[in-house]
Amino acid sequence: MRFLWLPRLLVAPGLVALGGCSFFHHHFLENNACNDRQAYANAQSIPPLKTPLGLSAPDTHAALHIPDLNEPPPPPRSRADPCLDTPPSYVVPKPVKPPQA
Repeated sequence: MRFLWLPRLLVAPGLVALGGCSFFHHHFLENNACNDRQAYANAQSIPPLKTPLGLSAPDTHAALHIPDLNEPPPPPRSRADPCLDTPPSYVVPKPVKPPQA
């Protein structure tokens, strides 16, 4: 009973350190991989399933219909641009005034 606190004392700093890794990963990376082309962007539609003879087709009257996209693509973003799901900075830099002579 005397050393029950020892494992907890050793595990607690490890958990804190692992939680800190997430902070550094999200806040201090200069290259934003979210602006790279993602794997899901290459997805294509497939035709509906064909039922074999002798089987009944599934009920699709309540199926979700996804309309075609008739909008222009968004402007390209570089890796230096911030991710769209990252909030903007609340710190606004003050304009530098030229020195007066």
